[in-house]
Amino acid sequence: MQEAYAESMLYLDGVSVSFDGFKALNALSLTIEPGELRAIIGPNGAGKTTMMDVITGKTRPDTGIVRFNGGVDLAGLDEAAIAELGIGRKFQKPTVFDSHTARDNIALALKMNRGPLATLLHREDARESARIAELLELIRLADRRDDPAGDLSHGQKQWLEIGMLLAQDPKLLLVDEPAAGMTDAETAETATLLRRIAEDHTVVVVEHDMDFVRDLGVKVTVLHEGSVLAEGSLDHVSADPRVVEV
Repeated sequence: MQEAYAESMLYLDGVSVSFDGFKALNALSLTIEPGELRAIIGPNGAGKTTMMDVITGKTRPDTGIVRFNGGVDLAGLDEAAIAELGIGRKFQKPTVFDSHTARDNIALALKMNRGPLATLLHREDARESARIAELLELIRLADRRDDPAGDLSHGQKQWLEIGMLLAQDPKLLLVDEPAAGMTDAETAETATLLRRIAEDHTVVVVEHDMDFVRDLGVKVTVLHEGSVLAEGSLDHVSADPRVVEV
């Protein structure tokens, strides 16, 4: 059994979760390799959100194995401990500090000692400044660095929150419907951004927009009724009669 997850970034095997008799996850098994960019699709109620809740410690599985980064058991850990291990989650609605600049949002998110005294006495050093500049460039906001986050478009706020998660230096990034509410141009830019991020991180994207998933050009996992229905390229799963039916 250990060999099965020793090389994986994320390994779920036989994971089930029930809420008042409803099985949100039903013996779900899934493996994500280090450095992989994977898209997860499926109809409403397929178990996509519950799966992310289990991975991040928000929901405890009733049964099954949840392993991270070669073997760390996530099933008994809380959300804070899992975040410290290097799992970052971006929810569908962006959460940024509207009154702070884009740059300050990134600076506030940098991974460091956040104790009260350490925060009070902290002075940004050259390495941190360089990292902030690098992230702003990556998320296409270098030219908006001094603008309040509240003045950014919806798509730009999504990019900013992705940058804030990257500032925490996660090994695994879970991104929930990043293209929702974006313009066509922003959607295309977001696909490019996530492919670039996946060069250095493992990324799992939950999405409904099939054009966006096609732009990602990655392996797709289809969930239905809490388990994996199909896996493969978007063309492959789209041709599966079971996928078409659901």
